[in-house]
Amino acid sequence: MMLRGYAKISIMNKLEARSKQLKPVVTRMAPSPTGNLHIGGVRTALFNYLYARQNGGKFILRIEDTDKERSKKEFEENILESFSWLGLDYDELHRQSERGGVYKKYLEKLIEEGQAYISQEETRDKIQETKGARESVIRFKNPNKKIVFEDMIRGQVEFDTTDLGDFVVAKSLEEPLYHLAVVVDDAEMGVTNVIRGEEHLSNTPRQILILEALGFARPIYAHIPLILAQDRSKLSKRAGAVSALEYRDQGYLPEAILNYLALLGWNPGTEQEIFSLEELIKSFDPTKIQKGGAIFDTEKLRWVNKEWMGRTRDKTQETINKKIQGKYGVGDLHPELVQTVFERVETLGDIDEMLERGELEYFFSEPTLEVEKIIWKKSNKEDTIKHLEKLTELVGNDDDVMRYAEEVGKGDVLWPLRYALSGQEKSPDPFTLMHILGPEKSVERVKRAMELLQ
Repeated sequence: MMLRGYAKISIMNKLEARSKQLKPVVTRMAPSPTGNLHIGGVRTALFNYLYARQNGGKFILRIEDTDKERSKKEFEENILESFSWLGLDYDELHRQSERGGVYKKYLEKLIEEGQAYISQEETRDKIQETKGARESVIRFKNPNKKIVFEDMIRGQVEFDTTDLGDFVVAKSLEEPLYHLAVVVDDAEMGVTNVIRGEEHLSNTPRQILILEALGFARPIYAHIPLILAQDRSKLSKRAGAVSALEYRDQGYLPEAILNYLALLGWNPGTEQEIFSLEELIKSFDPTKIQKGGAIFDTEKLRWVNKEWMGRTRDKTQETINKKIQGKYGVGDLHPELVQTVFERVETLGDIDEMLERGELEYFFSEPTLEVEKIIWKKSNKEDTIKHLEKLTELVGNDDDVMRYAEEVGKGDVLWPLRYALSGQEKSPDPFTLMHILGPEKSVERVKRAMELLQ
């Protein structure tokens, strides 16, 4: 393979001219139901979706299930559910398993025209008991030529197909393989733009040979970079390569997933980082997709998710409210408790973890206090008892509490108050705690701390 760098403006002029000829734009996402839809596939689907919607075109979802042994209905259901959760609506849904007659027609055409032939191959099936058993496959007759095409991301790409040899396109007339099926489908479905991962770049010359043999028009190609782990290795499950629905189950918002993935390998050329789907449709430009691999950063994803929790604050706080109510069997919560939790989490899953760790337990039951922790590190028992006793008179009036703390020392007053209310070394500030617990319960807890010290 040889990449040639031409002036970007020249390439884009050609692409724009071709794009106008091929309107309306039709893109497709073609996952194989041999596994769940992972995050890399979601990004590919998103780029196809954005380009189609931006150009008023059509976005097709095509289930490539010709591998009968490995394709599973549960994986197809995972793919469809992922698209539904993410809000990526498609205009058409196709399954390759339902298109066998179409592929057979084109295979027969290739054979009749001498561009493909039936070849007897020595089988590698270990189950065969007869040594030297042979099976039939259909091979495409490679014309051994140079293939040149323009990629929206990589510029001009050139391949010499000589090294490919005659390649297999079907196991039989009823069993097409990937290269044949994808070319036929793209042509018959009117696909104008093939936006896919760079791992498919080496597939392009075979597919161009087939489409030329069948008299199909070339789509415009765009091969997007891989998503890499922090150390630039291939993305693993530990480093983010999990299915889309696993992110849903971890409490990420679909808006955040799409927002973050759009910025993996693509830059709008501005400082803007938070995009709605509508804003992405307006801003997306595939020529601004970088050639190098994009680094998956979970912390950045969490930050984007937190931003989207803020944009959907009412809905998010309603979820927080329901999760806490379900855990403790209580009615409506104090707004400041919901706000306190909201400020401490970056995903909805963080709320579940807080509840599992019992971090909110002290709001609903008496906290366990350790006597030595009631006293501020620079104070003593006698002074702490005196401050707590004064606080029993002031609780309910934030200004009076703060004024007293400033008079005698903030740490001496506010630390024992906060610890008496929560039993935690780390908790919201004592004023927030008093608001949530209410004056009566707050006074009870302050008195209990005094009794432990006496």
